[in-house]
Amino acid sequence: MSQRELRTMTYASQDKIARITLNRPKRGNSITFEMPQELAACVERANLDPSVHVIALSGNGKGFCGGYDLGHAEDPSQVDYAEEGRSQLPPGSPLDPKIVLENHDSKRTWDPMLDYAMMSRNLRGFMSLFHSDKPVVVKIHGFCVGGGSDMALCADLLVVEDDAKIGYPPARVWGCPTSAMWIHRIGVERTKRLLFTGDCLSGKEAAEWGLAVESAPANQLDDRFEALLTRIARLPVNQLMMMKMLTNQALLAQGLLQRQTLATVFDGITRHTAEGYAFSERAREVGFRQAVRERDQAFGDAGPSTYKGG
Repeated sequence: MSQRELRTMTYASQDKIARITLNRPKRGNSITFEMPQELAACVERANLDPSVHVIALSGNGKGFCGGYDLGHAEDPSQVDYAEEGRSQLPPGSPLDPKIVLENHDSKRTWDPMLDYAMMSRNLRGFMSLFHSDKPVVVKIHGFCVGGGSDMALCADLLVVEDDAKIGYPPARVWGCPTSAMWIHRIGVERTKRLLFTGDCLSGKEAAEWGLAVESAPANQLDDRFEALLTRIARLPVNQLMMMKMLTNQALLAQGLLQRQTLATVFDGITRHTAEGYAFSERAREVGFRQAVRERDQAFGDAGPSTYKGG
């Protein structure tokens, strides 16, 4: 996929580093139907380029990623189907935005496997980071929440801004982390601490908990990120591939892929409970941001005001 064909991110390569940058800054780099597919295509491009040793993933604008773009939760009629680039899909495709919206209509019968078909393909895009032959390092600034954290946690290493916010607030209602990576990254007890509350970690806390390899003040984040990328890029590609393959086997042996299947099915169920439908209806009435504020009010955590996602 050429740079001209990319709609949700940019790709560049120089000095052994391939750089993938999420590029929907006006929408907090929120996830569209296209983004996971473009991500997988960019990762494959880097893997097939013999000059690339390491992949750098980051986000343009005020934050890394604010989760899924849920503008349709406010007003389905405002979804720009042409912009989603799905005009070539066959009728009834689970990635057709119209079909997605119809499947989330409380007045219709919900098809859980149609939901799974959509979300599992998004997860495959995220997991291209995990399955990448070459190491993937993510720079997180501002916010990395909801589906954005699903994406980031599929990478190998995280470098996080001290004051960044990372977590899965949709655990409170309307979501389950499809990548199921939390338990593998920070262990059972700490995963329960986050998912039983929907609370987020700061960048400093993420480093203390072992989720991020390091955190840094905003004015030092880029330098620390580049320093790590440069050190990784010094290794031969074959050596990096073997080290990644070896360490990833531990996660696969722990049942990661089976757990992701369950998590993806659960994600669909969370959006079709009585509470899930009520949240969706409230979002249509007052807007998604306000619905999120109301959801989070009891926790004293209104969430980032600069993104529109979930």
